[in-house]
Amino acid sequence: MGLRINDIVPNFTAMTDQGEISFHDWIGDSWAILFSHPKDFTPVCTTEFGAVAQLADEWEKRGTKVIGLSVDAADEHVKWKSDIEGFAGAKAGFPIIADQDLAVSKAFDMLPAEAYLPDGRTAADSASVRSVFIISPDKKIQLMMIYPMTVGRNFAEVLRALDGLQRTYQQPLATPANWTAGQDVIVGLALDDAAAEAKFGKLDKKLPYLRFAKNPD
Repeated sequence: MGLRINDIVPNFTAMTDQGEISFHDWIGDSWAILFSHPKDFTPVCTTEFGAVAQLADEWEKRGTKVIGLSVDAADEHVKWKSDIEGFAGAKAGFPIIADQDLAVSKAFDMLPAEAYLPDGRTAADSASVRSVFIISPDKKIQLMMIYPMTVGRNFAEVLRALDGLQRTYQQPLATPANWTAGQDVIVGLALDDAAAEAKFGKLDKKLPYLRFAKNPD
């Protein structure tokens, strides 16, 4: 069975360009984002890693650690980061997992079980290693995204989704379509009107089941 929302994220020990990590220990009490790629020194991946590097201050504001994954060796990651930083004009301070044996990719269902890495491989040989996992401090998967080889990820959307998850985490709240941080939120149906107003203030009732409240501080 594949991974699902609210599953405890798989734990693993792996080498990165910054040394060996145990994943759950690395997460600690933080939010975390794992984003994976099929191979170092590839064009779309370079732009994506650059986008993550440019958002370093935003991840830090949100108490969120980010970690990449690629199927090449840690020393290759170190070399690749030079290209990433040159392209992005920002330091890529996050670690990159060296998943040469596909152990992490298989644990996270990024690849078919029979996947392998042939000699002289290209990114197409590990094409499905293009995933995003947002993980809450209790080590549970809160969001998963999977992209094809040809479409670069929008990390502004990853950031927006993280904002929504943190706003609603362990709260009777949800966010509407296209929500961005600071906008009104939806009050969950677990609260009746009186309880909702006592907790969140005056409601904007669009429908009996669609009630907005000001974004709590």
